Amino acid sequence: MFVLSRDGLPLMPCHPARARALLARRRAAVARHTPFTIRLKDRRRTDAEVTGVELRIDPGSRGTGIALTETRSQTPTGGDAVTVRRGLVAIELRHRGPQIHQAMVRRAGYRRRRRSAGLRYRPPRFANRVRRPGWLAPSLRHRVESVCSVVARLRRYAPIVGIHVEESSFDIPALSAAEEEVALGGHARSRARSGKSCAYCGASEVPLNVDHIRARARGGTDRPANLLLACVPCNQAKAARPVEEFLAHRPERLTAVLSRLRSPLGDSAAMNATKAQLLPLLEDTGLPVRCWPASLTSANRTAVGLAKSHTLDALCVGPLGSGVAGDTIVRIATPVYVFASTGRGSYARTTPDRYGFPRLVRPRRKRHQGFASGDLVRATVLKGRWAGVWTGRVSVRSTGRHSVATPLGRFNASYENLRLLQRADGFAYAWRSEAELVE
Repeated sequence: MFVLSRDGLPLMPCHPARARALLARRRAAVARHTPFTIRLKDRRRTDAEVTGVELRIDPGSRGTGIALTETRSQTPTGGDAVTVRRGLVAIELRHRGPQIHQAMVRRAGYRRRRRSAGLRYRPPRFANRVRRPGWLAPSLRHRVESVCSVVARLRRYAPIVGIHVEESSFDIPALSAAEEEVALGGHARSRARSGKSCAYCGASEVPLNVDHIRARARGGTDRPANLLLACVPCNQAKAARPVEEFLAHRPERLTAVLSRLRSPLGDSAAMNATKAQLLPLLEDTGLPVRCWPASLTSANRTAVGLAKSHTLDALCVGPLGSGVAGDTIVRIATPVYVFASTGRGSYARTTPDRYGFPRLVRPRRKRHQGFASGDLVRATVLKGRWAGVWTGRVSVRSTGRHSVATPLGRFNASYENLRLLQRADGFAYAWRSEAELVE
């Protein structure tokens, strides 16, 4: 748990049991609900021993692993001193880049449709948009800014003295060429074995079409690994349906088809595009930033015997001590915080229908009766099915009957029965266990 001093400065994190004891003795007060932070009432920063913690980051395309660690020196009985790393806090940051991309594609479709239909709208613009050096698409810029936002927030709650980042590069042309060679080779072999048969039903001596395993309407691409031969009836019957649904009654065929799929290269391209801008922003914090290769992270994880995950990779970023035999990781932070990026609402003034036409007008105000959508509240319901005290996120209504979302469902409650715990900050918080990921 994060700990703040009486003057609001970060101290060393403590165990949850100690935080509960401090709260029970009234030596501390709750400063923040999520992530849970306490503030000591009887200790200032100058009166405490603060050795500092290190922040380790494992960047990813869809998620980023973040770990706060403490390095200590231990001397076993009858042995030499070794350096051990203790995981204090683990965070899995989930990006919303795909949602941003889909929203922009949907907006572009609305505008294109209105132009093609001859409706009143501004003309398309092409040559009057100047992009500054280092420009990133919104879905990629979000990945960089969300990591920097979490880092800035952690600096307010923990005494961070250094940042370690895993740096990895991907050779996209080489990966694409190797994949195409493997895919085309497998495609040729399948033709030789099956005599140009349908990959879905096995029919031969019939006209065949080239079909997309993942339909382009569902994000599929024209990469060779996503193409196969299918007869006309199967091609029409599958259409844009997921292949898992279409071949649910043929598990053998489904296994063979899914074996052709390869991991998308879009994630590798996103990593290459964002790493050049992430490091300068981290250096602007004024903390020392060091980059370490992904091979070192993998070697540390294998030596300690941990499974593959973003948070465990973040824990293993950087060398383990000075390289002396016995340097290892002795503690894994569990459970893991899950920070899911949700955004801060939409700037749209209207809600469109599926054709892009305005369906209803949204209110100009986002806050009603002192609450805004996404705020964490505590609802006290006196009677009815939902009688009791509940904690959850609120969706506000101008009438004052707000909707509160809880793990067991959603109900409406008057604003008079709600108490604000924490303002919406663009993230949804959850927990998950890390113990099941350890080998």
